[in-house]
Amino acid sequence: MPESPRNRRENKNEEGAGGSRRRGDVLENAILTAAWEELRETGYSKLTMEAIAARAKTNKTSVYRRWPSKAKLVIATMMKHVPKPSLDAPDTGSLREDILALLERLIKPMQLIGAETIHGLMVDLHGDELHAKLTLPPREKDPLAAAMTNVLENAEQRGEVELDQLSERVITLPIDLVRFEVLTTHTPLTDEAIIEIVDNIFLPLVRKQDKEG
Repeated sequence: MPESPRNRRENKNEEGAGGSRRRGDVLENAILTAAWEELRETGYSKLTMEAIAARAKTNKTSVYRRWPSKAKLVIATMMKHVPKPSLDAPDTGSLREDILALLERLIKPMQLIGAETIHGLMVDLHGDELHAKLTLPPREKDPLAAAMTNVLENAEQRGEVELDQLSERVITLPIDLVRFEVLTTHTPLTDEAIIEIVDNIFLPLVRKQDKEG
């Protein structure tokens, strides 16, 4: 069957430099790069699949074929372009500095993504998909909970805490508060908010001297 004029136009739009047609990972990477650049320039609310396709020098059908919605494409784009935080437990020699370092690793990618994008994804994603993409797993499977435990184990060796006196809920309190703030405010936390969580809420609960004083 002869190729339709529409298909010829779409296929032409998928051609790269020199007339070679881009396929597979090459085309997907071009789309993801274009989506990231558009997101950074225009913001989530003004981001369109048409603009992404134009920047990637492809057609809208090629974009929708891989990602059926803007939100799904933005999630894929963030997974490619936003650095993943290290979940190794910091060991600075101070419980306070260890927790601050761990939480800062967590919020820096959120700050890079920005409040508008987080809010837009909250609106556009739904149900289980929203939970899977934007929240943390159960405590027993959460690598951040494991990192918090490791931080407190190091602090126990220094005599700062008694780990067996702390419940699982207390151990994970800082990361649970970060998650709560993001889900309720739709914005990443500021550095000042992280310091408040650590200094005013968490450390008074866990430090030995606070319990004995």
